[in-house]
Amino acid sequence: MTTKTVEDHFSLLADIGEISAILSESPDLQGFLDRCVLMVANHLHAEVCSIYLYDEDARELTLRATHGLAKDAVGRIKLKIGEGLVGKALKELRPICVAHASDHPDYKYFPEAGEEPFEAFLGVPILRGVEKIGILVVQRRASDRFSNVEVMAMRALTSQLATAIETARTLLQMASAVTRVDVPPPPVQRSFFVSGTSASPGYANGRSVQFMRHPVERILSISREHAGPCSGCAEAFDRAIQTTLTQLDGLQAALGQKLPEVASLIFEAHMMMLKDRSFVGAMRELISKGSASAVRAVAEVATKYIGIFESSAHDYIREKARDVEDLALRLLSNLAGDEDRRDVDWRGRIVIARELLPSDILKITLAEVSGIILVGGGLTSHISILVRSLAIPMIITEDIQLLGVADGDPVLLDAFSGNAYVNPGVDVARRLDERERLRGKADLHACTMSPETRMKDGTRVTLLANINLLSELDSALALKAEGVGLYRTEFPFLIRQALPSEEEQFNVYTRLLTRMEGRDVTIRTLDAGGDKMLAYLTDGVEPNPALGLRSTRLMLRYRDILEQQLRAILRAGARSERLRVMFPMICSLDEFEQVKAILEDCIEALVAETGEPVNRPMVGMMVELPSVVELADAFARSADFFSIGTNDFIQYMLAVDRVNARVFEYFCPHHPSVLRGLKRVADAALNRKIDCAVCGEMAHDVRYVPFFLGIGIRRLSVDPHFLPEVQQCVKSWSSEDASAYAASLLSQNSIREVEKLLRDHAPV
Repeated sequence: MTTKTVEDHFSLLADIGEISAILSESPDLQGFLDRCVLMVANHLHAEVCSIYLYDEDARELTLRATHGLAKDAVGRIKLKIGEGLVGKALKELRPICVAHASDHPDYKYFPEAGEEPFEAFLGVPILRGVEKIGILVVQRRASDRFSNVEVMAMRALTSQLATAIETARTLLQMASAVTRVDVPPPPVQRSFFVSGTSASPGYANGRSVQFMRHPVERILSISREHAGPCSGCAEAFDRAIQTTLTQLDGLQAALGQKLPEVASLIFEAHMMMLKDRSFVGAMRELISKGSASAVRAVAEVATKYIGIFESSAHDYIREKARDVEDLALRLLSNLAGDEDRRDVDWRGRIVIARELLPSDILKITLAEVSGIILVGGGLTSHISILVRSLAIPMIITEDIQLLGVADGDPVLLDAFSGNAYVNPGVDVARRLDERERLRGKADLHACTMSPETRMKDGTRVTLLANINLLSELDSALALKAEGVGLYRTEFPFLIRQALPSEEEQFNVYTRLLTRMEGRDVTIRTLDAGGDKMLAYLTDGVEPNPALGLRSTRLMLRYRDILEQQLRAILRAGARSERLRVMFPMICSLDEFEQVKAILEDCIEALVAETGEPVNRPMVGMMVELPSVVELADAFARSADFFSIGTNDFIQYMLAVDRVNARVFEYFCPHHPSVLRGLKRVADAALNRKIDCAVCGEMAHDVRYVPFFLGIGIRRLSVDPHFLPEVQQCVKSWSSEDASAYAASLLSQNSIREVEKLLRDHAPV
């Protein structure tokens, strides 16, 4: 194919009208997919084009449409991730282009497909952000292999089709959900051990409860059980509405006590729907016409709305379906007297789940569960932080036999090591209970922390707490944290479908400053983007979110959101002498001066509005980017303080995506360049006599604490439970010894040499 021909194809592929026509002209979803493969085959002059869709639950790809292969292979050919050339493309998330497919070591032969003549193979993943949708495959005869330009064309095409194909996949799954229920394995009675990965450390001993997410089937089941006529349906429906509102008020109040940041975020949508004429009104209309009982009316309208929301290409709209599901089940329970759903006591239980949304985690926290086991799923970084902040022991495992554990079976969850024991024997239970008793003694000893932290020679070091949720302040104060070195403000933004208001933010920051009165409090402005996406601010999928529109860059794009947050912070700290405002991911002096100017504008506006003075907080910056190192001295003249975020500092210094398991071995905190970069930043702060703290994960790792002390760092901010260990480490070093140790580390040129020194000085 000539370059000119490919350019013509790009022009055609860029015409959204063609895709719209396919959508409108297709008689059904299968017809849409069939027309897609025909269109792609025509554009690329391919003899074969196929679409494989990925099922996250089954963790497999299924051939859903094809032009050129045997039609009866559709629905029959299935591959796991990594299986065959198709599975390889999804596993590696890159195009796979080969001239002779059958000679490739990963080739998998399916006799029913009839693909023997078509040796030239090109498979491209269909993705939306990090979400795997499927694979688009084109094939030709061996004499006509695909060129690099055609690979580019296919990548552009899959990007263009991703949203429409994702919608088709969702609707296909919804259609099958009504008739097909995933049946878990039969109940397991035997004792067995499961190994997984710890998402949140802790220990829990309780009875199991399965958290199954089949709400649509449950709605339909209740509807079928109560399908008969209903006398007084309208009155019963009104009573159910009021009962549900009362329940939601109670839940919201309870959640507000436990988690002030998200109190109004979880049940707000439910309450709005109960007052929405198009939602509740549609139910009332069906009841008044006599065409449905109250139960049937709720089920019919709810499933319709769920279908509409689930068909959306946007995460934040699809999550609305969860609100409809939860509300519909509450209404149906109150209408039908479904005691099984309404009165289940999850207190002290070990929850076993295949999928958990942020709202699920908050709700089961309110139910006071003891632990969570997530089967076959994954957690984004902000959800991991949320679970840890809530102090819920949790592990992630691929072992699906846990889905067959009967409700009420005893489970021991050791989320320190990532293990779970189902129906454990007496010896196992006794051994783990004893280990937990000893750990409790250690925790009790940790609570005897000194109110001040000093090195062996008396040098003062300030230990601060990293806080994600206000609920962690109790632990921070009990462990004598001298202030908050990092308050992450993301969660009210992440765990909702719309922006929190200025007033909501003001209330949270006021509580924070009131609890920590007399202590330093550093509030970091919104650090969204990257692996902490705000669906309602997403302008489109970024090919590399870690290097994209995130943190301060994002806030400068949406200046009104930044101003709203700064106003809330300034109002809360209007009388505080210890408030610090910190901007994340600062790249240049120009950028830092710009956000400082916005802060000044907010101060002036508040003074003009209220006629009251506003204390000007200290203004600092996160040091996370290599661009700051070379200009550290200039930044130190402009900033009131530095705080080094070592997680991102390492990521960007070494070009290693810290959430990518394939390159995690290259994420090396003790890389000589990282250590020398940290030293240059610390030197700049010392020379200009400004505070320099470390708030990333290196700050609580006792292998690196002596290094930080040795380069002059005197402020460390860590998650509260690390405070005792860090204090003991600091007390065991003198300034002189730490300086000599840091100098020895800095003199090394290889990772191997640094590792040897770290081993030689490792704490016993």
